[in-house]
Amino acid sequence: MTRIVLIRHGQSTWNAQNLFTGWTDVDLSKRGIQEARTAGKTLKESGFEFDIALTSYLKRAIRTLWLVLEELDRMWLSVDTDWRLNERHYGALQGFNKKQMVEQHGKDQVRQWRRGYDVRPPQLDPGDPSHPSHDPRYQGLKQVPSSESLKDTLARVVPYWEEKVVPLLQAGRQPIVSAHGNSLRALIKHLDNLSSETVMELNVPTGIPLVYEFNSDLTPTKHYYLADEETLQSAVKEVANQTAAGKQ
Repeated sequence: MTRIVLIRHGQSTWNAQNLFTGWTDVDLSKRGIQEARTAGKTLKESGFEFDIALTSYLKRAIRTLWLVLEELDRMWLSVDTDWRLNERHYGALQGFNKKQMVEQHGKDQVRQWRRGYDVRPPQLDPGDPSHPSHDPRYQGLKQVPSSESLKDTLARVVPYWEEKVVPLLQAGRQPIVSAHGNSLRALIKHLDNLSSETVMELNVPTGIPLVYEFNSDLTPTKHYYLADEETLQSAVKEVANQTAAGKQ
């Protein structure tokens, strides 16, 4: 069987504070650590085995992967890190509370920034110390983003998929990918050929493995989360409601 497991990192410290995170390199919260360990245990109990791991340049995804591999007793696996799996860059919104942004800019505008396909948030000033152009891990990039839409994220995720992941699947490898809400939304849009309207309603929960199975030409045949329906819907609803009134 040809399949891949995708997992959004466990809850981060900024997820817990309901802040726009993007490329800000925050770590997992205590809950996020537990989510990652639970994901690893679930994969082990479900009989999943992997021979290569893929992740972003951001520690919340990297640590999630480490914890999953620890639970699977596969910490020796080769790990490919690539900036193209990073979360989308949220520009000048990074570090701001999502509910407060709704109060300042309105629900519709923030929804477009969070979920719109081709809408970029306000750009981060290149002179800002937090701009990725000042970060050594991105020094080799020809163009470092100051803000990204989901469309921009898709434009880097799809080439990564085609260049790195497809050859692995064609060779019969068994990869696991630890990434982010929007890099995974972009990939899911590509795999399932979702419209820009449909992907606006797509919410990827933290720390729950998502399995994709493929036929011989790598067309997806089905996908499913490794969680019971109640747990899954609760986690999806939490992501969807991050800008709802009363959310802190």
